[in-house]
Amino acid sequence: MTKKILVCDGMDSSIFSKLLNNQEFSVYPEAKNPQEIVRKEARDADALVIRSSTKVTKDFIDSCSNLKLVIRAGEGTDNIDKAYCKEKGIKVANTPGANNNSAAEHAIALMFTLLRKTAWANSSMQTGKWDKARFTGNEMTNKTIGVIGFGRIGQLVAKRLIGFDPEILFYDPFISSHSIGYDNIKKVDDLETIFKKSDIITVHVPLVNQTKNLIDKKHFSLMKNNAIFVNAARGGIVHEGDLLDALKNKSIRAAALDVFLNEPLKEKTDLHEIENLILTPHLGGSTQEAQYRVGEMAYHQLKEFFMNDNLLNEVRA
Repeated sequence: MTKKILVCDGMDSSIFSKLLNNQEFSVYPEAKNPQEIVRKEARDADALVIRSSTKVTKDFIDSCSNLKLVIRAGEGTDNIDKAYCKEKGIKVANTPGANNNSAAEHAIALMFTLLRKTAWANSSMQTGKWDKARFTGNEMTNKTIGVIGFGRIGQLVAKRLIGFDPEILFYDPFISSHSIGYDNIKKVDDLETIFKKSDIITVHVPLVNQTKNLIDKKHFSLMKNNAIFVNAARGGIVHEGDLLDALKNKSIRAAALDVFLNEPLKEKTDLHEIENLILTPHLGGSTQEAQYRVGEMAYHQLKEFFMNDNLLNEVRA
C-alpha cells in the first residue's frame, strides 16, 4: 500500500526523489507552503519529515489519522510533543550529527561578528559612513572561552577554536572528562565559574525541562563588562528578559542570538531595539551541506522504517 510522506520546512525534495520511483512511497514536498497547508496535507500522511518550523503539537497530532512516524531533520525535538506521540503510537526520530558542523561554525561566526563588530560596521557603511574608529574590535586569540554543554557541537566548537590559543572552560554535568587531547580545555564544576572567568560564552545544551531558563540574571551579573554571549542552541535556555536587561545596562558588552523563546520571531519585539544585540533567524543548521546530510539521513530512515520495519535514531519521550 502506498505511503504518503510529507516533507516540510524547506527541505530539499530532490533528496527524496528515489522514493518517488518506488511504488510504496508518494512524497509530497510542501517545502515552501504556509503551515496551514502543511497541516492540511498531514491529515492523511503516514510520515512527516520536518525541521523547526512545523510544530507537532497535540492538536496537530489529533488532526492526523494515519501518522506513524515523525522525523526531525536535525537534532532538537522540542517542537514535537513526544509524550503525546508515544500515547498515540507514533514513533519519533531525529538525524543526530548531521547538523553539527554547521551549528558549530555558525556559533563561531557569531562570536567573530561580536568581537569585530562587522554587522554594525556594515550597517554604517550602507549609510555612506566611514567610521573606522568606532568599530575597533577585539581578537579571538588568547581569550578565555566558556562552553556551556560539551556534547558533539560543544566539542566541535572547541576543536575549531584551538588554533586561536584560547583557554577553553566547559561546563557539562554529564561529562566527567574530555578526550579531545588539548591541555587548554578544562572542565569546571559550576556555571558561575564560566560566567566569572570567560571573555566569550557560547551555549550548546538541548532544551529540556532541566535547561529551561538555565541562564538568567544571576549569571549575567557575574560576567565581565567586556564579555560577549552567544546562544545558537535553543530558545528558552536563556531568560530573554534578563539578557536584554544586561545588554541595556551595558553590564555585558554584546550578545548574539540565533534561537528564540518563540519562533519565528515577530516583526517587532523588544529584541529588535537593542543596539548591542545581533539576531539571526535560526541559521545554525542552514547550510547546503547540512541540509543535504539531514535529508539523506531522513531518506534512509524512511526506507528502513517502512520497508524493513526498522526504526533508526528513535527519540523517546
